[in-house]
Amino acid sequence: MIQPPLLFSGSSNRELAEKIAKRMQTRVGNALVDRFKNDECRIEIRENVRGAEVFVLQSICNSPSGSVNDSLMELLLMIDALRRASANRITAVVPYYGYAKQDKKTKGREPISAKLVANMLEVAGAERLVTLDLHAAQIQGFFNIPVDNLTAAPTLCNYLKNQGLQGDHVVVVSPDAGGVPRAETFAKRLKSTLAVIIKRRPEPDVSEVTHIVGDVTGKTAVVVDDMISTGGTLVKAAEALMKRGATDVYTLATHGIFAGDAVRVLNESAIDRVIVTNSLPNTELELGPKFRVLSVAQILADAIKRITANRSVSELFARDEEAAAAQTAALQQPTLELPELTPAR
Repeated sequence: MIQPPLLFSGSSNRELAEKIAKRMQTRVGNALVDRFKNDECRIEIRENVRGAEVFVLQSICNSPSGSVNDSLMELLLMIDALRRASANRITAVVPYYGYAKQDKKTKGREPISAKLVANMLEVAGAERLVTLDLHAAQIQGFFNIPVDNLTAAPTLCNYLKNQGLQGDHVVVVSPDAGGVPRAETFAKRLKSTLAVIIKRRPEPDVSEVTHIVGDVTGKTAVVVDDMISTGGTLVKAAEALMKRGATDVYTLATHGIFAGDAVRVLNESAIDRVIVTNSLPNTELELGPKFRVLSVAQILADAIKRITANRSVSELFARDEEAAAAQTAALQQPTLELPELTPAR
C-alpha cells in the first residue's frame, strides 16, 4: 500500500501550500519556520518523518516574510532538517525558481547563479525538483537529480477560452524572439495567429521595441511571457501593439514578480488585463482590478500524487501532445512568413 506523502511549506507561499494540501485531502506538515533574534532562519520539523515521502514547497522569491535569499535559505534548511530526520525521499517543490534569469554568462566575471542554486539544493539533500515554467528549459541540465518542469499553459489558456478569447480575432504575441516557441504553443491551443515583437536591451531590465512581425490590426493581442518583473517590456509592447491597430492587449505570464513599482506601471498602462498564476504570493486585492491571479494548486497536487505513486507526470499533459509537437517544430523551422519589418512608431 502506498503511504500518503507529507507536504511541508516554507513561509514564502504558504497559501499555495494550503490549497495544494486541500486538493490532496491532507494537511501541511507541522514545522516551525521563524527567525532568531539575529535574523538567522530558524527551522524545526515538529512531526515524525522517518521513512516518509516528503515534499517541501517554497518559491524562491520576495514575500511578506522575507527576501529572496531568506526564501532560499529556508528551503535549504528545511531540506537539511528533513534529511537528518531520516525522511526517505525529499522533493523540493519550487513553483518559482529564483535566480533563473542568471542561467549563463553574458560577459566576463559573472556567476551562473541558477547553477549554484541547483548545487545547493542537491547538497542540502533534495532528490527531486518539481518546478513550473523555468525561465530557460536548459536549467534542468544543471541538476543531477530528476526535474519535473511543469507548465501553467493549460490553466492560462482555459481562462482565455472562458473569456471568449480564441480564434481568428485573437493574435498571440511573443515579446521577443526567444519566446516564439512558447507563443506558438498558446496560438495552437487558442487556434489563433501569431506575431513577434523585435526589441533590443540597451541595459538590464530596460527594453526598446524596434519592429513587430505579423498582423495585429483589429485583433485582441495576447502577449505571452514566462514572467513579469518590472513590467517595462510589456508596457512598451502594449503601446506598440495599440499603435499598430490592436483593439485590446492582454498579458499572460506564469510568474508575477512585480519588482519595484511594476504594479503601478501596469495599472497605468494601455494593457487591459494582466493574468498571472499564484506561483508567487500575489492576490488580486493587493494588485488591483486589472489583475487576475489563477491557481496552479491542482497541477502541483496532481504531480505530487503521481510522483508518490511512481506514475508518469507527463501524462498530466498528454492531451497537449499536438501543442508540444508544434513547439518542437517551431524550434526547427520558421512558422511565419516574415514580411518586411515595419518600425514600431
